Amino acid sequence: MTKVMGAAMRRIQAGNALSAFGLGFTVPYLYVYVAQVRDLGAGTAGAVLAVFALAALVALPFTGRAIDRRGPLPVLVGAALLAAVGALGMGFSATIPTVVLSAAAIGAGTAVMQPALATMIVWCSTVATRTRAFAMQFFLQNVGLGIGGLLGGQIVDVSRPDSFTQLFVAEAAMFLVLAAVATTVRLPHALRVQDARPKGEKGGWQVLLRHRAMVQLCVLGFVLFFACYGQFESGLPAYGVEAAGISPSTLGLALAANTAVIVVAQFVVLKMVERRRRSRAIALVGLIWTVAWIAAGYAGLGHGSQAMATAAFISTYALFGLGEAMLAPTVAPLVADLAPESMVGQYNSAFALVKQLALALGPAVGGPMGASLHAPYILTFIVFSLGISVLALRLGGKLTPVQDQPALARTRVVAQHLPEPVPASH
Repeated sequence: MTKVMGAAMRRIQAGNALSAFGLGFTVPYLYVYVAQVRDLGAGTAGAVLAVFALAALVALPFTGRAIDRRGPLPVLVGAALLAAVGALGMGFSATIPTVVLSAAAIGAGTAVMQPALATMIVWCSTVATRTRAFAMQFFLQNVGLGIGGLLGGQIVDVSRPDSFTQLFVAEAAMFLVLAAVATTVRLPHALRVQDARPKGEKGGWQVLLRHRAMVQLCVLGFVLFFACYGQFESGLPAYGVEAAGISPSTLGLALAANTAVIVVAQFVVLKMVERRRRSRAIALVGLIWTVAWIAAGYAGLGHGSQAMATAAFISTYALFGLGEAMLAPTVAPLVADLAPESMVGQYNSAFALVKQLALALGPAVGGPMGASLHAPYILTFIVFSLGISVLALRLGGKLTPVQDQPALARTRVVAQHLPEPVPASH
């Protein structure tokens, strides 16, 4: 069983990395492609980004039940094929209807991939190995996105629409590779955390909503994604440009610092997180992000030099990266460990839905505030970050010892296999 799980996990992680590599080709250049290359205007480009989020919000409520009934493998393959069709369509689209339809296909496909991949990782891991498995997934995603973005930047040329078509074709090819790799995976059922199931329940959204620990984790997840990822694309860049005088090239440098910290720190942080309670690790992330927002406040509201403001702004993104590296091996595996065995897909899909809601609302709230309400913007997200710490500690009181600290499961397994002491002879 261990060999089967290991082989399956390697293939899942390889497919995950390749799909992230494909996304990296196009994500940084989508707005420019729609607005300038296809000459459809900024309004259409903004609508395309909104369609991505809307398609995800429509698809995810139905995804969990499909995963639990059919298994994650056919759902992943179907989602990858849908995303591939959308990517090809986007590469050859020149009208508003075809661009919007293609965006909907990509948005729905990539959103459904998340809980399907997460469920496959759960099935191919144990309580003791799950933390490291999700950390590896996050690491490979960031490496894939970063390399894809760098290579895509060498290919794109605004004066040549066919250069963008090449990027979307490459993205579609990576989705097809993910589907092909997934079909070769032999999925075992993994060991589960005991007592995770709400007693006396059968299944469905009602079960999840009655599961207080999961509801609290979803609230915590919304605040996490709203206060960090939801600000990356609009709020923080707008604040950096308007309040701190940051140049567009510095924004790129800040994002690079974020990715670099994740790549460098991921497995260093993992060793620390594996030995500690998940709730306390998440609470520490809240404190780290509080410092990040204070640094952002200094960059835009302080009276230092432009060089100091730039350094403070870049450090904000770097500190966010450190927090992200700590969250990867804590939040996603905790969702899995809270889920009843028959509802892993439902729980993963619900949490993915919460993430999408936060990513949709975050820019809508943060963008206008970051551009014009500089001090209130910083104060608001300092409060949100401190709220993360409070919510995490409260969640810890709802978790079992093994759910909060999976290392205890390994300790108990070892203890069960220790020989009994031999009574002393008299």
